[in-house]
This record gives sequence, structure tokens and C-alpha cells, in this order.
Amino acid sequence: MARIAYVNGRYRPLAAAAVPVEDRGYQFADGVYEVCAVLGGRLVDRDAHLDRLDYSLRELAMAWPMHR
Repeated sequence: MARIAYVNGRYRPLAAAAVPVEDRGYQFADGVYEVCAVLGGRLVDRDAHLDRLDYSLRELAMAWPMHR
């Protein structure tokens, strides 16, 4: 089975996967995550969750990975 990696929105062979050494996540382990509850297939307090996520991304000058 081939070993693959998902880097910058693309799947590639593991040997071809690379992260620039100046990448903030690589240098400082920057990252943003949110945990939220789901009831009945819907996010609980969706807008508040997305507002917190937006704030955290802006603080680290990170772009949204998808449309809100």
C-alpha cells in the first residue's frame, strides 16, 4: 500500500510531501481548533462557534480553509 500525505489541500506521495521551514505552524506549532456539540444533526450555538474560530484565525493571521 502506498504511503500518502495530505499537504496544502493535495494528496501526494509521502516522499514528495514537504512543509516550508518558515511555516508558522512548523516553527511555533501554531494551530486553531474549536470543539462544538451537535444535536439533531445541527451545531449547537453555530454562530458563536464560528465567531470564536474567526477570532482565533485572525489572531494568528491564518486564512479560513473554507467559506463560512
